[in-house]
Amino acid sequence: MEINLPLKEMTLHEKLAAMELLWEDITRSPESFESPSWHKDILDERRQQIAEGKSQFTDWETAKKEIRKKLS
Repeated sequence: MEINLPLKEMTLHEKLAAMELLWEDITRSPESFESPSWHKDILDERRQQIAEGKSQFTDWETAKKEIRKKLS
């Protein structure tokens, strides 16, 4: 099946909404896909950094504000 979306005509909001719909549908059956092995490698590395006290955390609301600030 070929899907043709008018990407050049879509706003960023419309593109993100389409992505969210796709992701919502994909995650309804997580058993149908497998994460790549490099995902596990990254998670293991991050767990190690946490255990060693080398990681810093930011709450989600603060992170979103910082991201928006960088993009504006």
